[in-house]
Amino acid sequence: VSLTRGLNVEVRLSELEKLPLSDIDLLSLKQAGVVAPSALSAKVILSGKLTRKIVLNGVGATKGAKAAIEALGG
Repeated sequence: VSLTRGLNVEVRLSELEKLPLSDIDLLSLKQAGVVAPSALSAKVILSGKLTRKIVLNGVGATKGAKAAIEALGG
């Protein structure tokens, strides 16, 4: 049983699309209410559509999400 299981959060591309930020890190996700304040880490998953360039700092991404972000110049 992992003690940090609930603290590692998945974030959809569609949730990032709604944010008014282009540089996204864990703190900005917490401040925007996308992840819980107690989250230790976040990983972006390929779900939804992204139409603008974003840059992730200290936030993981799945292979598909990374490809979608890089295709838009992020």
